[in-house]
Amino acid sequence: MLELIILIPLAFTIPTLFAWSLFVKAGRKGWETAIPFYNLYVFLQIIQKPWWWYLLLLFPFLNVFMYMLMLVELVKCFNKFSLGEQFLAVVVPVVYLPYLGMKKEEKYTAPSNRPQIKKSVTREWVDAIIFAVVAATIIRTFLLEAYTIPTSSMEKSLLVGDYLFVSKITFGPKIPNTPIAFPFVHHTLPLTESVKSYVEWIKFPFYRFAGIRDIRHNDAVVFNYPAGDTVSTRFQSNVSYYTLLNEYGRDRVWTDKRNFGEIVARPVDKRENYVKRCIGLPGDTLTIIDRQVYLNGEAAQNPEKLQYQYQVTTDGSSINPRILDKYDITEGFSLNVPGQYRYNLTGEAAGELKKLPIVKNVEPLNFPSGQWSPEIFPYDSAYKWNRDNFGPLYIPRKGVPIQLSVKNLPLYERLISTYEGNKVEVRNEQIYINDQPVTSYTPHLNYYWMMGDNRHNSADSRYWGFVPEDHVVGKPEFVWLSLDQNKSLLEGKIRWNRLFTLIK
Repeated sequence: MLELIILIPLAFTIPTLFAWSLFVKAGRKGWETAIPFYNLYVFLQIIQKPWWWYLLLLFPFLNVFMYMLMLVELVKCFNKFSLGEQFLAVVVPVVYLPYLGMKKEEKYTAPSNRPQIKKSVTREWVDAIIFAVVAATIIRTFLLEAYTIPTSSMEKSLLVGDYLFVSKITFGPKIPNTPIAFPFVHHTLPLTESVKSYVEWIKFPFYRFAGIRDIRHNDAVVFNYPAGDTVSTRFQSNVSYYTLLNEYGRDRVWTDKRNFGEIVARPVDKRENYVKRCIGLPGDTLTIIDRQVYLNGEAAQNPEKLQYQYQVTTDGSSINPRILDKYDITEGFSLNVPGQYRYNLTGEAAGELKKLPIVKNVEPLNFPSGQWSPEIFPYDSAYKWNRDNFGPLYIPRKGVPIQLSVKNLPLYERLISTYEGNKVEVRNEQIYINDQPVTSYTPHLNYYWMMGDNRHNSADSRYWGFVPEDHVVGKPEFVWLSLDQNKSLLEGKIRWNRLFTLIK
């Protein structure tokens, strides 16, 4: 946080420098624009604002909004009251402020001597809307943002229909990659399938401000979907673009617009938002043996409400829906064989079903070791891994070299090429990165391993690999609203018991 208090006011020195001539016209010295912190004090004197504004300038993220207001107040001192003129002052101060300074006819008028300008009702509303949009954008970008849970991958910890507030400051807010975008939408303009809601001619590199703390084991984390760098507009992130390539081939996916829509690439901050639990941290070695996760050789702590899919066998009788409601069993179906069911269950619910006199067997559906699932990362038959038996796999840590071979390259190739922007080739059993022969690679980012609590119904790191630190969005803190999509308002659509519950 101290980093923010120091760096952002320092950054305000850059646009303030372009007000050199305006400071001179206001009776101050031009060089006063160049002294960090002091220049803001002089700035406030010119626009005649109280001393406590300076304190607000030291408050992270609020200070960005306050500085925008100061720019507006500065051009008002030069009789610029139109919305367009004030917009230019805020958006392109490095151009507009020198322009005003060069015009001889532009004279400084102290705010105390300035005549009151009566705004029309329309202008009052426009100003209020702009203020609200800017304030909300700053809050959503740097402090707190609302999200909803669309899938059951975190059931029972997070439910479909939960509305969350996600803290950006816990792990540290990051600068948006695409700062110019239509407000309050994610990647696509409303009422369109593929029209981007953002422009890419201004892009910022990854930078994360200091947060309250680092990510810990078992933290719930919101992040940008790593495999969502390229998507089919017909499927979005419901089906991975890379899965479509493997199933249908690149030529069809790119040319069959009727079935696949447009193929679009997205910057990191415009990829779909996922929420999972951080199971592995940078530097960990992860293994899954018969569904149990091991970190560095020791059994990892399991989430409290961990779920797996179970085969439930009865004596042929049906299971009363009231029993399912009693034990909060919401996912499952009956097979075509009498008395055969499959349910996603917590350990507690599985134990309760076993006690029913009609139930003969409750057994988890476990893929055995050595059975290869081609959809499991790294999609290579040399690694005969599946959702229940996986690894061992080292999770890369920033600055720590990874020893590379042709055999283990499939584990780290996407990291090196896609996430860190290098050219990777293999020639005659020799690995080349950016045309240089190598035997190791040192990552520039930290990486994480994310998994859902509903382990047999979660598209997570087992299916698409590592989550780079530049994809981390924030930490979900609490549920502010929860709606049961299967019930009407009169049937109890609002889950009152979940309102304002903390997320563990």
